[in-house]
Amino acid sequence: MKFFKSSQEKQLDSIIDKLNMDMSNNYKDNANADIKEFETALDSLRLAGEMKESVIAKYDLVLKSYKEKMKGYSHKDQKPYW
Repeated sequence: MKFFKSSQEKQLDSIIDKLNMDMSNNYKDNANADIKEFETALDSLRLAGEMKESVIAKYDLVLKSYKEKMKGYSHKDQKPYW
């Protein structure tokens, strides 16, 4: 466990926390917006070269796992039961 995180890692972690909260409350539109925000922030940090490659690789895996979880996670894919 890393005790001291950079401000960039803290930024990404706060987006992940918001994403988890929105998913747990079933806020599908907000969760989809959060995943896009996370991907945009990660890409901008990668292009700026502000983070180590190992840290970026770790967050790439996190992004990939959330994208896999969120396949079909929207209101338009929800089937009515009436």
